[in-house]
Amino acid sequence: MKFDKTLLATGMLAVSMFTANAYGAVSAGEAAKLGDTLTAMGAEVAGNGDEIPAWDGGMQSIPAGYKNDGIYLDPFAGEQPQFTINQGNVDQYADRLSPGQVAMIRKYSDYVIPVYPTHRTSAYPESIEQETIANATAVELVQGGNGLANYQNATPFPIPQNGLEAIWNHITRYRGGSVQRNVAQVTPQENGNFSPVKFQDELTWRAFLSDYNPNEDANVLFYFKQAITAPARLAGNVLLVHETIDQVAEPRRAWVYNAGQRRVRRAPQVAYDGPGTASDGMRTSDNFDMYNGAPDRYDWELVGKKEMYIPYNSYRLVDRGLSYNELVKPGHINQDYTRYELHRVWHVRATLKSGERHIYAQRDIYIDEDTWQAAVIDHYDGRGELWRVAEAHSMYFYDQEVPWYAIEVLYDLLSGRYLANGLTNEETNPYQFGVERSARDYTPAALRRAGTR
Repeated sequence: MKFDKTLLATGMLAVSMFTANAYGAVSAGEAAKLGDTLTAMGAEVAGNGDEIPAWDGGMQSIPAGYKNDGIYLDPFAGEQPQFTINQGNVDQYADRLSPGQVAMIRKYSDYVIPVYPTHRTSAYPESIEQETIANATAVELVQGGNGLANYQNATPFPIPQNGLEAIWNHITRYRGGSVQRNVAQVTPQENGNFSPVKFQDELTWRAFLSDYNPNEDANVLFYFKQAITAPARLAGNVLLVHETIDQVAEPRRAWVYNAGQRRVRRAPQVAYDGPGTASDGMRTSDNFDMYNGAPDRYDWELVGKKEMYIPYNSYRLVDRGLSYNELVKPGHINQDYTRYELHRVWHVRATLKSGERHIYAQRDIYIDEDTWQAAVIDHYDGRGELWRVAEAHSMYFYDQEVPWYAIEVLYDLLSGRYLANGLTNEETNPYQFGVERSARDYTPAALRRAGTR
């Protein structure tokens, strides 16, 4: 499958592409829709009449038996698929799938999409909702769209006017303030053989530091630290990132600690299409979290909104009774444990700017309206061929009021391999929210301490 390179060459691919013009805050009249016909986050409150229900505040209760230990129980364990999309009926449902999802179904006979009843489970803390409403009339894009002005925590553009605003909503979305997780990543061979790489990740928003000073590091959005804990040959290597808001004026600050060399060095390659950590060439740096980093190499088009079958409420994928051997299969994860629902998504198209370099010439990104999380991304190469397909199997961390991902999967249609990141089934203490971290924990000097624990 190809995108139209003729339109790309003539600059006519998107009439609504962002240019150097200023975009930003909506009027007070528009913002008044938030909390009325729109949720505080900007999603349509109303359903579609039969398949998508109206939003009623998100999940109302925590499943009985949950021990507040980060081991999440499936609140929909008793439900069965309404139907399954496979090679025999994919044409019937193709308008509610991405081209990449259709390609996966056609490539693999056992890659099927089980469709369950839709539940709009996601909600946010009241403080995040109120900050989002305030952002709607205040936040503006600056530096050609590569930075934000007047931004506070939460979603900057709940009523997006263009593709750049929509992708900024994904980049900045709330993920709990300060969290630590222990996860595994696999890059199976074509025959399904794999060796997990295990990470301890830390993610802390600047405003959630215990020693937060609003006048220090004002251009930093969050701090991220990732230590490899297994296998032994990689254990002790640590990555540190200071994620800047305007990465063109001030590029992302990144350092790595190499345990073998016992030294810290700057890591400018941790950006754009630089290689992902321990990914065996199966993802770029900006594939992490589906998409991250500076948006300056692409033109961004807000194609519109559509109804689409996307991974959702994926609690079976974190079941402690499910082993990695059961989940990781040749070509793709075991789709028997996945769950898809019909949701409204924003379709955003990123097209590589003339003169810029990236291995992906186009990305078609489908962002869930309730959470601003990218759910599916189709990646095209420089020839215009569909190359990689990313799916984010999301879940709602109901005790924390945090929508996030259970796992992310990136499929390579050409090589027949894939990468799955965020696996927790066999990990101890998979998620810890509310961890206390100070600015001192995210200095280059802290890297060596993290690598020798």
